[in-house]
Parts: sequence; structure tokens; C-alpha cells
Amino acid sequence: MRSEIESHIAHLRQEITVAEADLVGLMRDAGDGAGDDQADAGAKTYEREQEISLANNARDMLEQNLHALERLDNGTYGICESCGNPIGKLRLQAAPRATLCVTCKTKQERR
Repeated sequence: MRSEIESHIAHLRQEITVAEADLVGLMRDAGDGAGDDQADAGAKTYEREQEISLANNARDMLEQNLHALERLDNGTYGICESCGNPIGKLRLQAAPRATLCVTCKTKQERR
């Protein structure tokens, strides 16, 4: 599990670096909108918002992966943070960053 999580971390860090570089380029080009019609301006805004969303999602995933590594290090990986019961092996294989068992996750999503 550790190597899989570490691989995800490396990939996410690279993804964040690329997204931030793309975003810098988009922000730089935002001032060059002289003569753009509404559709062009809207497309640029949409593209910028999309890139921001992707970068934020990658940051969230990175944080979850780092938390999973902390849990591996302190011996709490695979234990539900809500009820203290073991998280199922199949759930951890499907979602290595899982912090809640299926029952607690289902309860959380209903709220």
C-alpha cells in the first residue's frame, strides 16, 4: 500500500506543478483580451476556472494521500476514524486513502 500511495503522491505533485504553470499562463493571457468578443472572454474564463478546479482537486487528493501515509506510520491505517472498526480490505484496495469504513462513509454521505 505504501508504494502505491507514494506513487500517487509523486504523480499528484507533478500534476499540481503542471496545472499551476498552465494557470500562470492563463492568468498572464487574461489581460490580453482587448478586442475579444463575449464568447472569447467566456471561453477564457471557463478555461481558467477549469484549471483552478483541477489544481484544487489535485491538492485535496495530495492531502488525503499524505494523511494515509501518516496513518501507515502511526499504525492507524485501516482503522475507521469514526467508529474504530477495521476498514475492509477490498475498500482499502479500491480507495487506499479511505479513512472511514463503508458503514460510516454511508452515514456521512446521507448527511
